[in-house]
Amino acid sequence: MTQIPMAHSVRKAIDQSLPPHIQRLANNQIVKIADLARDDPNVIKLWIGESDLATPDFITEATIAALHEGYTRYTYSLGLPLLREALARYHQRHWGVEVDPNRFSPTVGGMNAMMQVFQSLFSPGDELVIPVPTWPNIMEVTNIVGGTVVPVAYEISDDGTVTLDLDRLFGAVTPKTKAIAINSPANPTGWVMPREEMIALRDFARERGIWIIADEVYAHFVYEMPAPTPSFLQICEPDERLMVTNTFSKNWCMTGWRSGWVIFPTGMSKLFDRLSQYNTTSTPTFIQRGCIAALDQGDDFIKMQVERCRHSCEIFYQALRELPNVTVYKPKGSFYMWFAVDGVTDGYELAVRVLKEKSVGIAPGSAFGPGGERFLRLCFAIDPALAEEAVERLVPILRAA
Repeated sequence: MTQIPMAHSVRKAIDQSLPPHIQRLANNQIVKIADLARDDPNVIKLWIGESDLATPDFITEATIAALHEGYTRYTYSLGLPLLREALARYHQRHWGVEVDPNRFSPTVGGMNAMMQVFQSLFSPGDELVIPVPTWPNIMEVTNIVGGTVVPVAYEISDDGTVTLDLDRLFGAVTPKTKAIAINSPANPTGWVMPREEMIALRDFARERGIWIIADEVYAHFVYEMPAPTPSFLQICEPDERLMVTNTFSKNWCMTGWRSGWVIFPTGMSKLFDRLSQYNTTSTPTFIQRGCIAALDQGDDFIKMQVERCRHSCEIFYQALRELPNVTVYKPKGSFYMWFAVDGVTDGYELAVRVLKEKSVGIAPGSAFGPGGERFLRLCFAIDPALAEEAVERLVPILRAA
C-alpha cells in the first residue's frame, strides 16, 4: 500500500516547488513582534508606524455618506476622476507643482503603490540601489519581482547624526541598476535628503537613464525645517523617469483604510490602468470619497498631528539621551526614534524582553536590513502623556541592558 506522506514532508515539497526568489522572502520582524501582543490592552504599542489617533470624523462621515449614496460599485481602475483632481489640488497647494490628474493612480495602500511601481519597472535580475537601514517592505517587493537589492549604508555616527554619502550611492550603480530608491524623510532613521542632494541624484539618474523611486510618505512630519520637505516632483520634468509613492495612512490616521497613490510619468496612464485592474480592480469607491475629504479638508489635522509628534519626540529624545549606554538619533523627519544600546548586538532579543517585562512594543533594527542589527526603533506618533508613561517603563530596562 502506498504510504501517504507526512504533513511536514508535503509542506517541504511544496516549499521546494516555489520559485527561489519567493522562497527567500524574509519574515517581517516588526509584524512578528506585534503579533506577540497585538491585542493586549496593557501594551504601549510603539512597534508599527501608525498614530494612536482615530481617523478624523470629517473623513469617516464623508465615507459613511458615500455608502448611503450608493458608492459601492466598481469604478475606474485609475480611481474616481474627482479623487485624482483632489490629489492634483493637494500637490499644488503644498509643493506648488502642477501634476496632471491623469498621472495619479489611487492604490490599496502605500504597499500596493510600491508593488505596482516595481511591477511596472523591474525584470528578473534588475538591481535596486537603496540606502539602508530602510523600510523592509521595499526590499521584499524587489525580491517578489525577481530583482536584487543593492544596499548602501547610511553614515550613522556616534554623535547621533545620520548622513548619506552620494559618492558611495552612485558607486553602487552597475549596468544592471534599474532604479535608486529614496525615502525622505526616512523610516527608520529620520534622515531628510537636502534639496541640493536631490538635484545631484536627479542629474546622475538622467545621465545614466536610471529611474528614481521616491517614497515621500512622511513629507509633513519634520521638526527642524519648514514643512513639507522638498519633493522630486519640484525638480523633475513630467516625462522624467520618476515614480512617487504615497499613502493616506500617516497624514490622516488611515492605516486600516488601505489607500494610497502613485504618481507616474506622463504617458504611463494606460499601463497603470492595467496594473490596477489586475492587482485590485480599484480602491473601494466609498473609501475614495473619504480620501477626497482627507485631501481637501485635512490640512489642519496634519498640522495638529505634527505638533503632537514634536512634543512626544522631545519626551523620548530627552529621556534616552540622558542614558549613558544609549545612543539616540534625533530625527529630522518621520515619526520614529532610532537608537542603540551599548553592548547589544541583537535588537530583536532586546525588543522581546522589553515587551515581556515592561509591556512596551518596539521594533528591532534588524527588521530594516543590513546595519540595523544592534538598533531599535520606536514610533512616537502617540499622545504625549502616553509617551511619558512609555519612558517610565523603558528607561530602567534600557539602563540595565
